[in-house]
Amino acid sequence: MKAIGSRVPRALPHYARIIACDNSGARILKIVGVKGAKTVKTRKPAAGVGNLVMASVVEGKPEMRKQVVMAVIVRQKKSIRRADGLRVKFDDNAAVVIKDKFGNPKGTMIKGPIAKEAAERWPLIGKVANMII
Repeated sequence: MKAIGSRVPRALPHYARIIACDNSGARILKIVGVKGAKTVKTRKPAAGVGNLVMASVVEGKPEMRKQVVMAVIVRQKKSIRRADGLRVKFDDNAAVVIKDKFGNPKGTMIKGPIAKEAAERWPLIGKVANMII
């Protein structure tokens, strides 16, 4: 996982519901853990764009429901400040379900744009995306 140069606020708290923006079979995910998050004792971790999260499938195909999957956050409503001073924000919070820790996406297409920060950190997701902002 590569480091990113932008200021990405961790705007998605524990148990936040997010949209799965790929065709993996999941529709709505609930964040249950953030990989690599360091917090104070008893504080639940939060996630931002480019973070790897463990998520429970709330809505989707019957074989996908109630499973815990790994996902990468690709969009968030809270604005992201880039190194050149530009601020970027999206209309919704969205994630892409991945198969393994290397970042291979489970689906074959991603609906909507994804943040440049997520595409830089996870190049295999950036290859599948049709629009990177």
